[in-house]
Amino acid sequence: MADKHLIALDLDGTLLKDDKTISHKTKQVIKKAREEGHVVMIATGRPFRSSEMYYQELELDSPIVNFNGAFIHHPKDSNWGIYHTPLDMSVAKDIVETCISYDFYNIIAEVIDDIYFHYHDEKLLELFSFGNPTITTGDLRKFLTTSPTSMLIHSTEDQVKLIRQRLNEVHAEVIEHRSWGAPFPVIEIIKNGLHKAIGLKRASEYYHIPPERIIAFGDEDNDLEMLDYAGYGVAMGNAIAELKTVANEVTLTNEEDGVGHYLNDLLNLKVI
Repeated sequence: MADKHLIALDLDGTLLKDDKTISHKTKQVIKKAREEGHVVMIATGRPFRSSEMYYQELELDSPIVNFNGAFIHHPKDSNWGIYHTPLDMSVAKDIVETCISYDFYNIIAEVIDDIYFHYHDEKLLELFSFGNPTITTGDLRKFLTTSPTSMLIHSTEDQVKLIRQRLNEVHAEVIEHRSWGAPFPVIEIIKNGLHKAIGLKRASEYYHIPPERIIAFGDEDNDLEMLDYAGYGVAMGNAIAELKTVANEVTLTNEEDGVGHYLNDLLNLKVI
C-alpha cells in the first residue's frame, strides 16, 4: 500500500494495554508506518493533559482530538487552528439542576485543563490531577463561571440509567451523552453534534487524505462515528458488541497488539 493513509488511534482499551502502556511491538509498527509517510493521530475522550505523554512517546507531529471532538488542535503547529466547542453555560447549569433530583456521587466540569468538582472527593482529585490542572471545588451552579468543554456525572449504575433517561427527555437536542463503566459508572456529556469523526474530517482535509484511506481503531461507543467515517473502521477484539457491528473488521485485543498486528499486515510494513 503506497498511498498515504491517516491512522486514527483511540487510547484506552485500544492503543493502550490494560496497564496504560503502549507495547513495544505496536510502537515499532507505528514508527515504521510514519517513516513510510503515513500520518498517525490520536483521537480520545481524554483531555490533552492526560494524552500528551502518549503523543510525545510516539513522537507525533499531527493534530489531536480530545474530549471526543470538543477540543481539537495541533500541538506542534499553532497556525493549524484550535477548535474548542464547549457546552452552553445555561445548559451546564441546567444539567446540575437536573442531577439534584437524583442520587449522585459527584459532578465534574472540565474547561480544557481547568477542573471543577461539585463535591470534594479525594479519590477523584487524585484521578483527575494528572497534568497539574487548576482545580475548583464547590456547587457548580455558583462556582462554574466558564462554559465547560465536558461534564461528567459519577453515580451508581442504576442511577446512571435513570439520569440518562432524564437527560434525553430534557436536553436531547443540545447535548451528547455516553456512559462508561471503568473505573466507575460515569455519564460523559459534551455539546450536541460532537464526536471524534469531526476531528478526523478536519485532519483528512488538511492532509488531503480521503476517508477511504483512513484507518481508525476503537473499542467503545464513543468510537462509533469515527469507525463509521473511516474507510477502514477497525474494532478491537475487546470492543463492545455494537462497535464490532459497525466496524469493517475486528482485530486482536489491546493486550494482544491488535493495532500493531493490523497495521503491519494492512500496510505491509514487515515489522518482525
